[in-house]
Amino acid sequence: MRNVIALRGGEPTLLEDDAWQLLRDSEQPLPSGLLLLPLKTWLERQGQQPDGRDGLWLGPDDEIEPLAPLLPNLPLIAIDFPSFRDGRGYSQAYLLRTRLGWQGELRAIGDVLRDQLSHMRQCGFDSFAVREDKCAEDALKGLAGMSVLYGRSVIEPRPLFRRR
Repeated sequence: MRNVIALRGGEPTLLEDDAWQLLRDSEQPLPSGLLLLPLKTWLERQGQQPDGRDGLWLGPDDEIEPLAPLLPNLPLIAIDFPSFRDGRGYSQAYLLRTRLGWQGELRAIGDVLRDQLSHMRQCGFDSFAVREDKCAEDALKGLAGMSVLYGRSVIEPRPLFRRR
């Protein structure tokens, strides 16, 4: 995957050698290597891949609560944003981090743009596959975001009035 930004040690970094391959069409033969598979394909392969090598990508309609017992087997979860106007991925990320306690890498994929990165980070994303027709170096500036957040987030669960 190209144009991937990851938070390493809290600092955003452009990944030059991201090995994950996003597989959108589950009908094609699966290549070798690190794969990001749609939920249905990932569930089918659980009996075949006991070592947990495959990553999972969730669409906006996928439910996350049933995944709770399977989370320890996942090296990476990617949440798809089919359109920048579709905000369901923010809720999925927040619930994965807060309700299900997911600690692994959480990646935003799909229609990911610079203006969204700061908000995605607040919801718990720690890597971002910026749209390939956009400049990832420019998108790094989007992570600077806001200097003060009033509400709660995954990063800072206390609202502003409680931070004194």
